[in-house]
Order: sequence, then structure tokens, then C-alpha cells
Amino acid sequence: MSEKENQNRSVEKTVRDIRRATRRNYSAEEKIRVVLEGLRGEDSIVELCRREGINTNIYYRWSKEFLEDGKKRLAGDIVREATSDEVRNLRTEARALKETLADLLMENRLLKKSMIGDGEDGI
Repeated sequence: MSEKENQNRSVEKTVRDIRRATRRNYSAEEKIRVVLEGLRGEDSIVELCRREGINTNIYYRWSKEFLEDGKKRLAGDIVREATSDEVRNLRTEARALKETLADLLMENRLLKKSMIGDGEDGI
């Protein structure tokens, strides 16, 4: 392999690495928005993908996942994941329960110490 071929491969690898590193990550909401726009059919899929800066293969993968997961959900085959608000509320509730438990444990220890200090045995 010539030095020029090695240099070309190195340049190609660098370009691939840069593209991979700068690739945009789409949220679930953004993916759903794009898929729904495509399903509406107001613009062609090619135009939609060009506007969104994605490859048409990515659009069709998102569309397939969207439709398959929707079908599973309607059939009751999957468990719904918690929304971020539900997760936040559950974390708040868990924190409050842990604090309550810690208070009760501390109170229990203090009561035991006070009973031992009063000369009572058998705790």
C-alpha cells in the first residue's frame, strides 16, 4: 500500500470519527415529531429528511420502531415506561420516606437509650 493510500485512509477515518462525534442525538419527542410529519405526507420523505438533516434510512427505522411499538402497546404486550414527571414524583416520595425512616430509627434508638439509662433491662 502506498503512502498516498495510507494518507487517504487516515483522512477518511478522521472524517468518519468527526461525523460520529458530532452526530446529533434526537430525543424521543423529536423522533416522534419527525415520524408523524412523514406520516402526514405534506412533504416527501426525502424533503423531510433533508430538512431535518437525517438520512432516509434513519427515518424509516424510526417509523418502523414507532409503528411496531405502537402495535405492541395497543395489544398490551409492553409495560408503559414512567414519564419524567412520574419519576421525579417517585424520587421525591422515596426521599421523604427515607427521611421518615431515619427519624423513626433515631427516635427508636433514643428511646432504647433512655430506657437503659433508667435502669431497665431486657430490651
